[in-house]
Amino acid sequence: MRDRTFLILGGGGMIGFQVARRICDHLAPETIVIASLFQQEVREAVSALQKEFPEVRIEGYWGDVFVREDYNDGDRQQRMRRSDLLADPARRAELYDDLFGDDEAAYRRSQLVRLIDQYRPDVIVDAINTATAISYQDIYTASRLTRQELDVFLEAGAGADPDDLTRSVETLLISQYIPQLIRHVIFINRAMREAGTRLYLKVGTTGTGGMGLNIPYTHGEDRPSATLMSKTAVAFAHTGLLFLMARTVGGPIVKELKPAALVGWVDTTFRSVKRRGRTVYRYTAQPDSLSGRLQLNRPESDFEMQDRLKLVVADTGENGVFAKGEFETITNLRQMELITPEEIARAVELEIEGINTGKDVIPAIDSAVMGPTYRGGYLRRQAIDDLNRLEKQTGVPSVALGELGPPELSKLLWEAYLLKKVYRTLARVIERSKEETAGRKSGGRARTPEEISSALACYLDENPLVRDTIVSTGGAILLPDGASLLRGPFLRIPEIAGAAEVAIRDGDIDRWARKGWVDLRPENMRVWQERFTAMRRAKQRLGGRGSAVLDREAYLFNKIFIGEVVGWVFNTEMGGYRIK
Repeated sequence: MRDRTFLILGGGGMIGFQVARRICDHLAPETIVIASLFQQEVREAVSALQKEFPEVRIEGYWGDVFVREDYNDGDRQQRMRRSDLLADPARRAELYDDLFGDDEAAYRRSQLVRLIDQYRPDVIVDAINTATAISYQDIYTASRLTRQELDVFLEAGAGADPDDLTRSVETLLISQYIPQLIRHVIFINRAMREAGTRLYLKVGTTGTGGMGLNIPYTHGEDRPSATLMSKTAVAFAHTGLLFLMARTVGGPIVKELKPAALVGWVDTTFRSVKRRGRTVYRYTAQPDSLSGRLQLNRPESDFEMQDRLKLVVADTGENGVFAKGEFETITNLRQMELITPEEIARAVELEIEGINTGKDVIPAIDSAVMGPTYRGGYLRRQAIDDLNRLEKQTGVPSVALGELGPPELSKLLWEAYLLKKVYRTLARVIERSKEETAGRKSGGRARTPEEISSALACYLDENPLVRDTIVSTGGAILLPDGASLLRGPFLRIPEIAGAAEVAIRDGDIDRWARKGWVDLRPENMRVWQERFTAMRRAKQRLGGRGSAVLDREAYLFNKIFIGEVVGWVFNTEMGGYRIK
């Protein structure tokens, strides 16, 4: 079945446009969606593609996919720029909430999520320069401004106006790179899963055009540029998150191409120069004294304006516009040199088709990382034997400290431990032994959840060391009645940063018990019986299949080994297993 719908993020840019052309020309799509930041570039791209490929439906979207849908008003053909958002206290609060607030609410508000949900693309090619978009929010300048505002505020004392400091602090908080990148990747991954997207291909960046820390130029800052280095750091942090996405079962195929040269060019022309969207003018030079203080910026009205500044330039799209001398220098041998957008688009097309170009960095990392080894697996058994011996010598159970999250891990381990201590085997948790049912004419062999619940509560009463170890590590024990809790000085669940207490609402007890409390209620014991039944059936199903039994669905033992049991739960129930 061929791919029908393609979403090109950054499709109005130099690379994205050539990717769209290549897909239209070679992959016979039904629909191409061109999504880019600026309205004009989307209109131009859609118009050009529709003329060249009238048989393909070309649709366009313009706006910022990194913010909530409300900030991009397609009906009114306008969007709120980030500078506008940062200038508005209410919008800053919304940006903070979207970044650090409730995940689910922020997901529903996301423009990127809405875009994917609307078109449900088979393939997404992401040609947005994400690293630049995030890193050039410039946390360094934001930090310096915040420090200055803080100094002014502290010097002014009680009469100080907090508004400027508040603005600077809030801007600094919402400009942090890593939280933005993480939320972006989590959202796009979930949206693609829900839409059934087959392939996600990122056209990434090295941040320095393939050059090293000795790169002799930046995006206008002096060297060494911390902002430019941040671009590289974000770019490879992004690659790391895509590496994890590619190792996650049930998601799309994930690929990344990383051009390591200057990408260019769109056009060579003679035109007016613009800086940050504003036309630059030629002014008559004036002399200035170098005694005393040097004024860095003077009013334009102080100078004689001649005309718009026009130059012969090479337009390299999102990489910038360069004069001939700059372009000649940056593309010189042993500098950044040059790769064309058509070459990148060709590689994108081949990777979409499943043809290995050798340029996908995700399998390159896969082949380079060091995975599990035979020696590690062999010595694991020795380490576990040593731990068992020490546990037996000391009489202190070594189950869980709670340092390895989520708290569900500790909960599951302690519950499995209690079942092991009371019943020893999977079978005895599910049904009574022959000795227990001997001489009885009725009643069957099934063990009731209520019986298990009571037995585990009695075990804890009789073994205060176990009970007190659980609660002393931040755990809690929900007693069989569901209305009482055994606890220590602090609780890991509920997990609410900075809160000293929390009101208990309907459903909270069930939610907290699932998340991290040792739950002795009969309904949870029923869950364990069903779990152990499934484990036994999987073992029986795999019998006689040789090495095929060594699978994530297999639990090969009748005895309860708590780590193996919880590993089975993670592998089988939660889908949290490695695929490589």
